[in-house]
Amino acid sequence: MTAPLVFITGGSSGIGAALAVRFARAGYRLALVARRGAEIVDTMRKAGVHAERLTVLPADVRDVEAVTRVATTCLQSLGLPNVVIANAGISIGMDTADPEDLEVMRAIFETNVIGMAATFHPFVAAMAARGHGRLVGIASVAGIRGLPGHGAYCASKAAVISYCESLRGELRESGVRVVTLAPGYVDTPLTRTNRYPMPFLMPAETFAEQAYACIVAGRSYRVIPWQMALVAKLMRALPDPLFDRLAAKRPRKRRRTEQRR
Repeated sequence: MTAPLVFITGGSSGIGAALAVRFARAGYRLALVARRGAEIVDTMRKAGVHAERLTVLPADVRDVEAVTRVATTCLQSLGLPNVVIANAGISIGMDTADPEDLEVMRAIFETNVIGMAATFHPFVAAMAARGHGRLVGIASVAGIRGLPGHGAYCASKAAVISYCESLRGELRESGVRVVTLAPGYVDTPLTRTNRYPMPFLMPAETFAEQAYACIVAGRSYRVIPWQMALVAKLMRALPDPLFDRLAAKRPRKRRRTEQRR
């Protein structure tokens, strides 16, 4: 109970699992949330994380009551985390002309945005009362400009960036740091189905190493890797007509109907 504690959603694979392993290496206890708890156990075992460091909390972040319940379990059984990382997210293409895809958009926002707020909610007041802690939101460079066929995901990650910025201002005097991390392309199950080039693709472990340093330092906002930060600034600076022409040539994200095939 004396070791620091990190609470991570989406901890069964990809970025969440890589962050969990990195924090475990730093001596943290792990409270990991995912829909399938058995996958967390298997992933952490393969990574060499000792079982006594690990608490598995099965929940779907779209279910606010379930997230609140596992957060309460964490507080009661393990104590107040030093770091809370809202990492759970989904990415699916959409076509606004297709009514089915409006439900896709709803699911993406419920997971990527509402799920993040639900993850932070149980810990905010206690962290502020304690006077320190880290609330970490995993955004994306996709939140910087909208890409054709990718509207739901881009919009959700833009919302994450703005939400975390708002929360940062609210907690400015509390000692709690809100950290927004915007990954570029990271090699995870989420990106392996992409059918377009992914410049500066990095292993999840490399991302986790850089993210860990930003979290410990309490950085307010960071794009990882740095090369994508330059790309993001260029994208933001491009005039709309030029950006639209370039984006139109980019293959679109697979929609749910295409993923079923």
